[in-house]
Amino acid sequence: MSDDHVAIQNLIARYALLVDTGDFAGVGELFAEATFVGVGEFTGREAVTGMLENTVIRYEDGTPGTQHATSNLIIDVDGDTAVTHAYVTIFQALPDFPLQCIAAGRYRDAFARVDGRWRFAERRVTIHLRGDLSRHLQS
Repeated sequence: MSDDHVAIQNLIARYALLVDTGDFAGVGELFAEATFVGVGEFTGREAVTGMLENTVIRYEDGTPGTQHATSNLIIDVDGDTAVTHAYVTIFQALPDFPLQCIAAGRYRDAFARVDGRWRFAERRVTIHLRGDLSRHLQS
């Protein structure tokens, strides 16, 4: 596996870690110069951080009680750009909410190498399967 593939894979994994630990400012930093497309379109650090803070429920421990599992990752690198496709499965468990899959879908990500480092350029999230999101998303 090339260094490029590892760096890109680490960015995808870091996103999941930051969301699951409730570090929405950290997610915003990943998208400081990128666009996040899901239920809406958000570009830049403040917009992405704000979107998460306004839509995702965090609990007493500061986390959303989730675990994002990313799989079936395909990475296509072309010079200083790359495109990836992956599945995402989101699990959640809380003291009064048993462990379950609350959503599953796909990520389509674009990356750019800037000053020798890979960065997100765009993330497109498409959720195909929805479970009980009542404990994850604010109404």
